[in-house]
This record gives sequence, structure tokens and C-alpha cells, in this order.
Amino acid sequence: MRRRISILGATGSIGKSTLDLVGRSPDRFEVVAVSAATNVDALAQIVRRTGATLAVVADETCFGDLKEKLAGTGCRAAAGEEALVEAATADADFVMAAIVGCAGLRPAMAAVESGRTLALANKEALVTAGALMLDAAKQSGSKILPVDSEHNAIFQCLAGSRADDVSKIILTASGGPFRTATSEFIRSATPAQAVAHPNWSMGAKISVDSATMMNKGLELIEAHYLFGLPSGQIDILIHPQSVIHSMVEYIDGSVLAQLGSPDMRIPIAYALAWPERLETPAQKLDLAEIARLDFERPDVDRFPALRLARQALEKGGAAPIVLNAANEVAVAYFLEGRLGFADIARMVEDALNEADFANPRSIGDVLEVDARVRSRVESAMKALCH
Repeated sequence: MRRRISILGATGSIGKSTLDLVGRSPDRFEVVAVSAATNVDALAQIVRRTGATLAVVADETCFGDLKEKLAGTGCRAAAGEEALVEAATADADFVMAAIVGCAGLRPAMAAVESGRTLALANKEALVTAGALMLDAAKQSGSKILPVDSEHNAIFQCLAGSRADDVSKIILTASGGPFRTATSEFIRSATPAQAVAHPNWSMGAKISVDSATMMNKGLELIEAHYLFGLPSGQIDILIHPQSVIHSMVEYIDGSVLAQLGSPDMRIPIAYALAWPERLETPAQKLDLAEIARLDFERPDVDRFPALRLARQALEKGGAAPIVLNAANEVAVAYFLEGRLGFADIARMVEDALNEADFANPRSIGDVLEVDARVRSRVESAMKALCH
């Protein structure tokens, strides 16, 4: 039987890679639902290519345009947050959660609560609501599969191993475009420079997070929830070639690493076909040609986001929500040219220092904290700009 899949965020980079793989194995997969934020044209093209029966646009003002473009396809158009939840709980076995930011939290949680297999490319879901999602998965029997290349690598290295046998996990980081840059250069970095990642092709927000290394900080928190290890057993190591995607060190001294080309279709394929494997068009590794693999410890003085993320994880409660929300707002202002690059971490640190929120007990609590933090940071930004 073909695996029936729903792709949330189908027009983004993860969604496109997923569709590429699905299109190469039509005998194994059937797309039943797709979503996009605002890109109605691309969403309609996906529907015509895949035969999806539900298409959702997050922006409700785009509903009329989507409905018009889907005329004659047999696909139902829908819009808004509740429609995204419907897409996540559609008649699918497998949900690819690739909506960027906290906007993807409710649909991801709905997929878990309904017992679907969730391929999680949205790291913010576990960062902000990790304990809630894991509890829901335990209740429903849902399986959460990591799609981030680092967590997917760890997932592969842990296959068949006991948690008690693990000494630590090591998340690798490319170091982003500013790995060797001076502090002076980093302070004056432009959005164009920040999104120019040396190895990976990603969206603007994720690329900026890679440049600040907040991306790795968020992955640290996500790894804690995915693999059940405390902060002290999760290391971060810069590996500029992006060939080793992460490693697991065992108590006997063995270290297992997952290697591959920097192509997101590899971890996506592993999640899509799990527990089997799926052939991909990704370039095969030629280690003789690569010739060397370099490693270095990250500089937390130049990249304070790493320090802030670890502090948020160790503090727990609502701190990771505050970290994520403040970062999303600050990055948006930076991309608009209204905030300096080095000020992103400063805004996040100020938000963490001012946070006084209770431990969230529901998704509603998470979203309430998220909204309040965003409002505080927006106010701070307006005061700064004036």
C-alpha cells in the first residue's frame, strides 16, 4: 500500500524536497493534503501535479484566489489555522511538518494527538512545547521522526541502542557564513551576507539563525526532547565541511557518525520511508576527494546565541518559548534592515532576563506566552527605532 502523506509547508525548501522525492516514487507515496502560507500559484501547481484533495493557505485573504485557481481539479480549498489543523489530521498516515516558526505548532500538535507519524522539520514545535508533544505522542501512539539533518543523523546512529549506553550526543554545525569573521565584521553584517550560507540552501529566517548559531541553540533544545538527554550530555562542534551531520558517543568509547552530502533530501527520505530506506538523487560522498574533515569548538563570545539557548534549556519552563519568540521577532527586524546583526542576540537576552512566565500546561499557554513575548519585543523595538 502507498503511504498517504500530508505536507504542511509544501512550497518551502523542505516541502519542495519532499515533493521531489515523492514524485520519484509514485508507487510508494500518495499526497492527500498540502499547505502554503501565501503562495497560491505554487500551491495550485502542486495540487495539479500530485492530485492532492485538500489545499490550505494559511493567509485567509488568499482563500478566494486559491479556490479560483483550483477550479476543475477536484481539490478542496481551505484557509486559516483551523484548516491547517484539518490538513494535519487528514486521511494521511504521515505528516511532514515544515511550517516555519511557531505558526506550525498547532498543526504539528494536532497530528501527534491524532496518532499520525510526524516528520518534524519545524524545530520550534519541540523547542516551545516539547514536554506537551511528547506526552501527547505517548497517549496517542504517534511517532515523531526528526527531519533536521543533525537530529536525523543522531536518530540513525541510535538505531537499536539502549539510552543507558549513550554517553553523549554531538551536534555538528557548519559555523555559518561568519565562522571565521571578526567580531567587528559580525556587528556590521548585512542581511544579504547573513543569508549566504556556505553549504546549505535554506529559507531566509533559518539562514540568519545559522549565521547567529541560534539554529544550533534551538537544535540543542530539540535534541533534549527528542532523545531524553540533559544539557550536559549534548555537545556542539563546528564542522565546516558539513559531511558529518552529527555523532553519538557511547559509554564504551565508541563514536558513531552519520555522513552524507549536504542535501536535505537524505534526511527527508529517511523519515519518509522509515523504517525502510529510499533511494535519492543526492550526490554520493567521495571521501578521497573531500580529503579532510575539520572540527573546532564554537566561540560563545562571538556567537552568544549558543549560550542563551543552553541557559534557556537549563532554566526550563517557559524560557525556551521566550528564546524562540524573541529570536523570531528580532530576526524579522534584522531582515527588514531595522536591527543590527549583533543586536539579535541582545534582544533575545533582554527578553530572557525579563521573563516571568509560569510553566505552560497546554498549547494555549504556550501560544499565550509566545504572543506576550512578541508584544514585549515589538515594543522594545519601536522604542529603539524612535
